[in-house]
Amino acid sequence: MPQPQQHYLVITALGADRPGIVNTITRQVSSCGCNIEDSRLAMLGDEFTFIMLLSGSWNAITLIESTLPQKGAELELLIVMKRTSAHERQPMPATVWVKVEVKDSPHLIERFTDLFDTHQMNIAELASKTRPADATTPAQLSIQITAHSAANTDAAIIEQAFHQLCTELKAQGSINVVSYSENEDKLQ
Repeated sequence: MPQPQQHYLVITALGADRPGIVNTITRQVSSCGCNIEDSRLAMLGDEFTFIMLLSGSWNAITLIESTLPQKGAELELLIVMKRTSAHERQPMPATVWVKVEVKDSPHLIERFTDLFDTHQMNIAELASKTRPADATTPAQLSIQITAHSAANTDAAIIEQAFHQLCTELKAQGSINVVSYSENEDKLQ
């Protein structure tokens, strides 16, 4: 029997955190016949945010689009939904992971995102967290970034640029560059 065409929906839910909220949302998704393809959950201040990529038949996606706003209102959540399509993965010959610890100040994350933009790398994931100052230590910013390049990237060039930026910002940083050959891409 042929598989029905899959449709995709991105949902973001934002609101005050309380026990059972994730279970309630995922139960609603399942009851509509949708599958959670990818998801992220985070606490930002006192707010909970949940981002999901759902897949399902046209009927299942339409059902979640029509029922989730009411469930969101009951849970006092802001819900944003957008139809999308399956993401075709392009070959990415280079992947870069960086971790940075630095005294917190404005514009730091922008400096690191600009580094990847300058080297034509696509940021796939970015996580940052600020630890407040205490009696002996100023506020510290932790940044983790994963980026990909569709072009063969000379690892030494991005590594040198990263280390120069860390030195300029007096940051502690680590970088890991993995380059895949075309033959390895075909195996995956």
